[in-house]
Amino acid sequence: MEVVVRALVVEELSDRVVVRLHRPEARNAVNGEMVRELHDVCAGLERVPKPLLVTGSEGVFAAGADIGELRQRGRDEALQGINSTLFERIRRLPMPTVAAVDGYALGGGAELAYACDIRLASTRAKFGNPEPNLGIIAGAGACWRLKDLVGEPLAKLVLLAGHIIDAAEAAACRLVAEVLEPDELEQAAHRLIDRMTKVSATALRLTKLVMDAPPGSHPLADHLAQAALFEDPDKQARMTKFLEKRRD
Repeated sequence: MEVVVRALVVEELSDRVVVRLHRPEARNAVNGEMVRELHDVCAGLERVPKPLLVTGSEGVFAAGADIGELRQRGRDEALQGINSTLFERIRRLPMPTVAAVDGYALGGGAELAYACDIRLASTRAKFGNPEPNLGIIAGAGACWRLKDLVGEPLAKLVLLAGHIIDAAEAAACRLVAEVLEPDELEQAAHRLIDRMTKVSATALRLTKLVMDAPPGSHPLADHLAQAALFEDPDKQARMTKFLEKRRD
């Protein structure tokens, strides 16, 4: 079922949710309305966990946050962490998230892509954080998340010197998993999610939870997750099927 809301097109399938950023008049800039609608999507995925695919429209992922809104925000709005709270919520969704990035992913758009578990890019994708040029920092996750994704030297080049990471460099530094032609991008993202939906949903969910657990949680978090899975009937059924297939 496809639902068109004011800043998104949301397609809810039986095994995944597809969100298309849809503010063509503003190159999909992230505004308060889009933030609210994405929170609604997150609430649904927290109730009924499914993989999430986030993509753009008309050759643009998201060319930043809405500057008109940002100009009106003051200290109190900054302390609320309007965008960063959303992106952290996306990061912590129970099931994997995939960003299919075609064209520009700048500022808040880049930070949305950084918050996803896996990114695919088209050949014309460009990632960047030009916030200091507007007198602000990349305050919705890029200042710490990008360093974890690509390493400190490249992250500082992006955040301090306005460097733009094109598709080839994004692949080389593993910011993206794969680079594809624009007309192949969304199909590739769906194929990736297809692979996810074939495995145990509980194992997938607990794998993400353990991977995102703080370092001090290991190995206890691993042991607890594995203990839960060892008692899951799905584990027994999958291993029995594997052994029977191997005997054939």
